[in-house]
Amino acid sequence: MSGGAAAAGRAWWGALPAGLQDRLVGVILAVPTSVVLGLAAWLEPAAGGVGTHKQLGLNGCAVLTATGWPCPMCGMTTTFAHMAHLSPVDAALTQPFGVVLFLLTVAFASVGWSDLLLPAGRWRRLRELALAREVPLAVAALVGMGLGWAYKAAVMRGELPW
Repeated sequence: MSGGAAAAGRAWWGALPAGLQDRLVGVILAVPTSVVLGLAAWLEPAAGGVGTHKQLGLNGCAVLTATGWPCPMCGMTTTFAHMAHLSPVDAALTQPFGVVLFLLTVAFASVGWSDLLLPAGRWRRLRELALAREVPLAVAALVGMGLGWAYKAAVMRGELPW
């Protein structure tokens, strides 16, 4: 996007009343997160800790199939399904970082729905909080994903007792 187009986009957005901005961002946050949470509730968690996504017509994990090692996202769908079925212990044992991502999804859905229904700029405060801590949040996400992957790999290779 050229500088002129970006400026025009900002001008268009800035011309909207704050309440309408809040509602639009609310829709953008609420709809996709609610779909994810709804699918998680609909899915039945796979007993083996991976493969729940196959209920959506998707193939198995290509990384796991090709290498025998899980990908960094292995077990996330199963963890979300466990969390949606109110089984946090099973979820944490499946993929601990998935629990964090599930809770973040619930938080973003909550902010989205609340700003959609009762606009109050909650998303703005969340955005400012994230921008002020951008690097630590990115590092935490990468470390969390890496530790979750290492945990999942250890479980799948039989290096942990569960």
